[in-house]
Amino acid sequence: MESIRSWVKKTLEEIEKKMMENLELKEMIKISAEFTKFKEIDELINEYFNLLDEKELWEQEPGSEDEIAKLDSKIEKISNEIIALLLPDDEFRDRNVFLEIRAGTGGEEAALFAGDLLRMYLRYSERMGWSTEIIDESKSDLGGYKEVVVRIKGKNSGTYMKYERGVHRVQRIPVTESGGRIHTSTATVAVLPEMKDVDVYIDPKDIRIDTYRASGAGGQYVNKTESAIRITHIPTGIVVTCQSERSQHQNKEKAMMVLRAKLYELARKEQDEKLSSQRKNQIGSGERSEKIRTYNFPQNRVTDHRINLTIYNLQAVLDGDLDLIIPKLMQYDIEEQLKELGVIQSI
Repeated sequence: MESIRSWVKKTLEEIEKKMMENLELKEMIKISAEFTKFKEIDELINEYFNLLDEKELWEQEPGSEDEIAKLDSKIEKISNEIIALLLPDDEFRDRNVFLEIRAGTGGEEAALFAGDLLRMYLRYSERMGWSTEIIDESKSDLGGYKEVVVRIKGKNSGTYMKYERGVHRVQRIPVTESGGRIHTSTATVAVLPEMKDVDVYIDPKDIRIDTYRASGAGGQYVNKTESAIRITHIPTGIVVTCQSERSQHQNKEKAMMVLRAKLYELARKEQDEKLSSQRKNQIGSGERSEKIRTYNFPQNRVTDHRINLTIYNLQAVLDGDLDLIIPKLMQYDIEEQLKELGVIQSI
């Protein structure tokens, strides 16, 4: 962190010099935003080292384990905030996101695993102080999910959750297996940044909107009104649905949000194909064909294949403690970025 602190201070000095120049308004706005960002990083780094100093003092006091534990928690939180701010700007920064979890290979067991992933993300969001809402869902016979779409709203939700894109694999004895054999099943997770009208324009002539009766929770109401919305984007064939609200208008609004996110993702993938040779080594590309993580129940093991990280605390991860994994992926990205800049060898 010392080398990062030196680099951040040097960058701030360079930005301040740049701000003294006679810049055009557009350039000044850009430079001012950079200054604000690096100033926040600098303040967080100073707080990080102050907490380390405080921890060192407490370590000299007997019976101070509780205070040290509190400080460790604060130090980890600030370290993660610094890493999040250091990550390069992309389409996920300062964006809410949609998670689209789908059962993959494995039939009913894959659907149950998709449900486990949904629970994991809902609990992680709660830990992070983010709000969540299920936009659309298709449940399986045993209570799993064939597909579920969740909106996650909160500070840095996009920056963190983008690392969950890809194929998740589970190895365990399914509840449907009478012979006690271990099966391998998968679920895919797509993470789409939430877009605004100005980001992605959708011509009204390009969409077809259908209504139908919602299913699921809601008592008699869902059987009497056609409040659910299905939107088809004719040029691409993309179909989105929403039935989480009782009003057609609200469901249409949320379905349009998902459609904008999907159209943006489609455009991004088309662009990425042109740049694939430059991007293939980046861990954040997150294509669905990539197996990113394995959850092995017999060995109580979670392995993230992108950075060869293995954790022998499966239940903690499934209970939403993704701080065991995601910050390490972020740190890897930062290390690679700063190595390219010649700033550090490792954090």
